[in-house]
Amino acid sequence: MGRAAPGQSSGLVLGEKAIAVSLDTVFSSLASSLAHNAHEPAALGRDLEVARRVIRAEIDGLEQLSQTLDAAFGAALDRCAAARGRLIVTGIGKSGHVARKIAATLASTGAPAQFVHAAEASHGDLGMIGAEDVILALSNSGESAELADILAYSRRFKIPLIAITGGRGSTLAEAADVVLLLPRAAEACPMGLAPTTSTTIMMAIGDALAIALLERKGFSSVDFQRFHPGGRLGRRLLRVGDIMHPCDSVPLVSPHAPMSEAILVMTAKSFGIVGVCGDDGVLVGVVTDGDLRRHMDHRLLARTVGEIMHGDPKTITAGQLAAEALGLMNGFAITSLFVVDDGRRPAGFLHMHDCLRAGIA
Repeated sequence: MGRAAPGQSSGLVLGEKAIAVSLDTVFSSLASSLAHNAHEPAALGRDLEVARRVIRAEIDGLEQLSQTLDAAFGAALDRCAAARGRLIVTGIGKSGHVARKIAATLASTGAPAQFVHAAEASHGDLGMIGAEDVILALSNSGESAELADILAYSRRFKIPLIAITGGRGSTLAEAADVVLLLPRAAEACPMGLAPTTSTTIMMAIGDALAIALLERKGFSSVDFQRFHPGGRLGRRLLRVGDIMHPCDSVPLVSPHAPMSEAILVMTAKSFGIVGVCGDDGVLVGVVTDGDLRRHMDHRLLARTVGEIMHGDPKTITAGQLAAEALGLMNGFAITSLFVVDDGRRPAGFLHMHDCLRAGIA
C-alpha cells in the first residue's frame, strides 16, 4: 500500500488494535443490541434487518482494513509525529466531514491539527498551510477536483502529503508521499452510491492515527484534561491541586498548644477542623468539631491539643484525582481531607463542598 519504506512499521499494531478492537467492538455491540425478536411486527422486522445488514457491511469493511494495513501506516505515523507545525486535514463532501472530525480528534489528543476545506483552500485558505505542516488529504476516489490546488501547493512548497484514499492509481495517490489505501469494501447502500462503509473506514483510520500518536507521545490523562476543561470529562480529570485551598488557608496547631488556641484557629479558618503538626511539620493528627462535642467539659480549654486529637488522619496528595478524594471522603464518612506532600507535610486543604462546587459528585 503506497510507496512507504518497507521497514516503516511502527504504529501498525496500534492502528490494528484501535480498529479491530475499538471500532469493531462498537459495531459488534450495536449488531448484538439489535438481536432478533420472533414476535416483532413485520415492518419492524424488515427495518431491523436493514440495520443489521448495514452494520455487518461496515464491520466487514473494518475487518478488511485491519487485515490490509501495512508499513504505510507506520510511515504516515512517522510523518505526523515529526511535524513541527500542524496536521492539516482536508477533504470534500462526505470525506470533508470525516476530515473535520479527524482533525478534532487529533487536536484533542495532543496533536495540533486543523481542518481546511478543500474548496475554500482555492480561495485564500491555502494561506493556513505552513511549510512545517503535514497534509492529510481524504478522498475515496482520489479524483476530487477540489483537491487539485492543495495537491499542487503541497508539491510546490514540499509540504509532506499523506493520502487516505481508495484509488490506488488516482491523482491523489500519485501525488502523495505516503498512501493509506482503503480496501475495496462494498458500501452499505444497496445502490453502492451513498458513502457509508467507506466513510466509516476513513473515520477508523483517522482514529487509529490519533491513538497511535497519543501512545507514541506518552499523552497522559493530565494532558487530556488540559484540552478538555469543560463538561463531564474535564470534571472527572480534575486534580486535587486544581480545587484545594492553598497552604496558607490550612488550619494548623501544635500538639502542645492549649485547646483554647485550637478553637480560635478552627473558628478563624471556618472548616470545622484543625490539623496538628509536630515540630518537624509532619501532620500527626486532627481535631474536629465532633471531637469538641465529645470532650466538652469544664476542663476542655485547659487541655492540650495532643490530648484531644486523634492520630492517623486521612490525607490525599495534590496530584491525585479530585474524584478519588470524593470517594475517600464518602468511604470514611468524613467531609474534608488534608492535602499533604510526600513527607506528609500539609500542602493544602480540601472540603467536600469544593468537590461539589467543581461538579465532581
